[in-house]
Amino acid sequence: MNSKNVLVIVVIIIVSWVGFTFYKAYQPKQITLQGEIDAQSYNISSKLPGRVSEIFVKKGDMVEVGDIVFSISSPEIEAKLKQAEAAKDAAGAQKDQVNNGARKQEIQAAYDQWQKAKAAEELMKTTYKRIQRLYKEGVVSQQRRDEIFTQYKASRYTSNAAKQMAMMAKEGARVEIRKAASAQERVYAAKVDEVNAYIKETSQYSFHSGEVSQILIHSGELSPTGFPIVSIIDIKDAWAKFAVREDYLREFKKDKVFKVRIPALGSESYEFKVTNIAVMGDYATWKATESGKGFDMKSFEVELHPLKPIEDLRVGMSVLLAL
Repeated sequence: MNSKNVLVIVVIIIVSWVGFTFYKAYQPKQITLQGEIDAQSYNISSKLPGRVSEIFVKKGDMVEVGDIVFSISSPEIEAKLKQAEAAKDAAGAQKDQVNNGARKQEIQAAYDQWQKAKAAEELMKTTYKRIQRLYKEGVVSQQRRDEIFTQYKASRYTSNAAKQMAMMAKEGARVEIRKAASAQERVYAAKVDEVNAYIKETSQYSFHSGEVSQILIHSGELSPTGFPIVSIIDIKDAWAKFAVREDYLREFKKDKVFKVRIPALGSESYEFKVTNIAVMGDYATWKATESGKGFDMKSFEVELHPLKPIEDLRVGMSVLLAL
């Protein structure tokens, strides 16, 4: 091979290398987005205020549904229970009094008053007949006869009133009063149940399985109503979230599946599916490609859920997605 052929080959190699280099330089570069793993969290709080008496878990513990998490000490609730129970007892005693009616002595006293009034009526009846006879004989004036007749009528009314009082004492309270007394007892019984329900809230149990991530209030500290005391994370309900610039958003369609890498778990790829796309409240702005043209770009939060459970996955791990 002469020198001319060698030179041609060298030129061809150089031209090929330069062409390939320019070709690679103008090819679209791969874009890698970085996100992180997040998971569903739950807060366990108390309905009533009080002092945290004991925390039964610590950060990193796994809890199951029904495991006790913490207890609250509330002397005020215990005092309210005593008040409610006392009011219930008083209402029950009043109901018994209404249902039992008057005592035997009271019934007997009412009956004796009736008999006394009856005796007075009989006496006035006999007296009136005697005066009426004397009036006809002209011995007694009409004025006297009218006075005795009025007294006789009054004695009849007095006797009838005493009879009604005796019957009332024997029959007892009216049906309406009995119903009212029974309802009053139920009202205070419900108040006792209400306070007992609050007392049950002094011991809080986990309503979801997961890992304890935060203990926000410790033993001896005061807790207001509804304030979270312990937080748990369900790593089984985890997802990857990315802040995606809107000019890349066309690559992310609902239910589209991507292969991503999680560096903390090695070089293996995992399949994630797009489940939610939402605009971010605080977004980054980017410069326009040409001065005076273009627009500031918003960022969107894109959530992707794994198609299969991933072992050793933790919240906060970085996730890499190549476009």
